[in-house]
Amino acid sequence: MSSYADTVREHVEAAGEGPGPDTGHDAVRETDADGPEALTLVEAVCDGLYSEMRRDEDVVVLGEDVGKNGGVFRATDALYEAFGEDRVIDTPLAESGIVGASIGLALSGMRPVAEIQFMGFVYPAFDQLVSHASRMRSRTGGRHGVPMVVRMPYGGGIRAPEHHSESKEAFFAHEPGLKVVTPSTPADAKGLLTAAIRDPDPVVFLEPKLIYRAFRETVPEQPYEVPLGEAAVRREGTDVSVFTWGAMTRPTLIAAEELAEEGIDCEVVDLRSLSPLDADTIVESFRKTGRGAIVHEAPKTGGLGAEIATTIQEEALLYQEAPIRRITGYDAPIPLHALEDYYLPQAARIHDALRETVEF
Repeated sequence: MSSYADTVREHVEAAGEGPGPDTGHDAVRETDADGPEALTLVEAVCDGLYSEMRRDEDVVVLGEDVGKNGGVFRATDALYEAFGEDRVIDTPLAESGIVGASIGLALSGMRPVAEIQFMGFVYPAFDQLVSHASRMRSRTGGRHGVPMVVRMPYGGGIRAPEHHSESKEAFFAHEPGLKVVTPSTPADAKGLLTAAIRDPDPVVFLEPKLIYRAFRETVPEQPYEVPLGEAAVRREGTDVSVFTWGAMTRPTLIAAEELAEEGIDCEVVDLRSLSPLDADTIVESFRKTGRGAIVHEAPKTGGLGAEIATTIQEEALLYQEAPIRRITGYDAPIPLHALEDYYLPQAARIHDALRETVEF
């Protein structure tokens, strides 16, 4: 009988986001590899795990199907063969147990990297994250941290059933004591994951599966860190600042380039870190342009877009020339199958909203 991972992978491949020929094996590099290599985002995640496990024997990976099966999306492919069952641990279907065990491992001196197969499966483990992992440093007066990472694919992109396409980053960013990061490029995926593993406190590492295999990028072979808490300006502009993250960075950049042909110059800021938020970069960009928009695929109400807009209001109100727009998912469960395409912000919807902001 096929495993759950096999069943999900078949659905992923049918949706056009499957492993295909690009498996994580490409990312577990030979020890004599020389120079940079072009990797997909999911390969860069695997490469980051491999390089940190090779550097530090205290780093362990655990989760459902992460070992022999290599993970639903092949993000841990070949790690089992490289490091063995003591460091790449297949667990039962018990998210609370996965995260709870990781907390214990971290407090015992290890650096666990737990995988939750999909963000929509994390809710049983939410208690462990907010009641224990996030509070341990304050609970112990700073004596003990919990150096652990919780990885989870999130967001739309594979037209899967419910619980497989959710974007609830605001849940975690709201909790003091948790860092929350999400990459939009392969190079950032490896660098942010490396920084997260080395961080002394718990980090929720969100992987936008919509772009797991959307493109390749040169990724250095050697370990490196992308600092947590620092946004990246992906495109400089003068007319409007657009703040986004994860999979929404690509359609935002597409919309920005289309608007440039119409004479509208957009600045695109990829936040990368959702907690802590890089307020300095946000405010600096808005002061330059005087107009702002936020793009995220999560539901609109209570999303991080509201926090960003408020930060701008508090720090740069006198620079504002137009209402701040939010281009987001809808206040409804993400719909099934092909209807995902209408739910997620696409370049055309972003394009129209940005033009309206500039023309206000």
